[in-house]
Amino acid sequence: MSHGGYLRQHSDDPVMASHVLYDYTKSDLDSQTMGVLDYAVELALTPASVEQSDVEKLRSFGLTDEQILSTALITAYFSVMNRLANGLDVELPPGRQEAQERWMSKWAASQEWLMGKKVSTTA
Repeated sequence: MSHGGYLRQHSDDPVMASHVLYDYTKSDLDSQTMGVLDYAVELALTPASVEQSDVEKLRSFGLTDEQILSTALITAYFSVMNRLANGLDVELPPGRQEAQERWMSKWAASQEWLMGKKVSTTA
């Protein structure tokens, strides 16, 4: 099961889960969850921009140092695994793309940038 599928199945709100997967910033999330996601996105996309103030912000939302470390480690793990998969040209197994499309909302599944098949850049 994909991570998105797990979220939809266990969230008690599959529509909210689809919104989180598409654009969490427009979802109805509590400030602590939003802060964790903001931190994870910043760490994944612009790691050099993360500062002590970002960690302090997470503490202000009530996160412990262990929870902050877990967030950083999980984010780093996913970043590494995605780069490995891209660097080794790993493709989704047959049927996996279709499975993702089945659990996504119709609107999210129609977004080419989100659901489009990987385009090869090699000649």
